[in-house]
Amino acid sequence: MSSSSYNNRRRNRTENTYTVGEALQDLLKTYHIKARFDEASLVASWERLMGAPIAKRTKKIYVRNKVLFVELSSAPLKHELNNSKSKVLEIISREYGSGLLDEVVFM
Repeated sequence: MSSSSYNNRRRNRTENTYTVGEALQDLLKTYHIKARFDEASLVASWERLMGAPIAKRTKKIYVRNKVLFVELSSAPLKHELNNSKSKVLEIISREYGSGLLDEVVFM
């Protein structure tokens, strides 16, 4: 095998090469489950996004119809977060994009 033949095959391979992350994103889009995956990822990373003090006072968190529901054990924290809904949505949008959620409800 000549060296130019090897280089041509190698170049063709690298043109069609994807990272694992790109391949996973394509797979999620193909099967129309990207939104559900992002919702589950959001719930799993709540503590990282909002911090330990808020996560410790979070009793339940779930997403339904593009609305994030967060049940809190602290009334003062609930009041504070209700006043900061736009900031919470901004933090989530920065991480997951603007199309994941339309609203946040603190209960």
